[in-house]
Amino acid sequence: MPGRCAAALMGAMHDGGMSVTLNDATRQILDARNFATVATIGPGGQPHSSVVWVDRDGDTVVFSLTADKQKARNITRDPRVSVSVFDLHNPYHSVEIRGTAQLAEDPGRSLPERLSQKYLGESPPPEPAHIVRLVARITPNKVNEFSA
Repeated sequence: MPGRCAAALMGAMHDGGMSVTLNDATRQILDARNFATVATIGPGGQPHSSVVWVDRDGDTVVFSLTADKQKARNITRDPRVSVSVFDLHNPYHSVEIRGTAQLAEDPGRSLPERLSQKYLGESPPPEPAHIVRLVARITPNKVNEFSA
């Protein structure tokens, strides 16, 4: 079976400095209620990862975070990120997306609302007004899909 897995991985690999278009299987895994692990590069070059809710906006991946988080500082310093998502219904189907992230303020907190509706079916709890909410938008430049 290792040959079949390797063939599936190689068949879905896209590489290059420019953005790539997500295929239907990748879109489906991102559009479902699957949790993602976002990895950023810490100040000393060490990996920093955290589990987040994600959504898709066209061929970009978006997640919400607050400005005081380590991942926000990491992305500001070095925008290279990796996002890994596996299908909760078939954990042998996963996707890794590497790309660059851009941060933008989300003063209306529209993304947390959208994500909370997607994952929980309800609005998120209110946050204090002083918390600065950001949208991280990842433009993929490499996609690795694994399916067994």
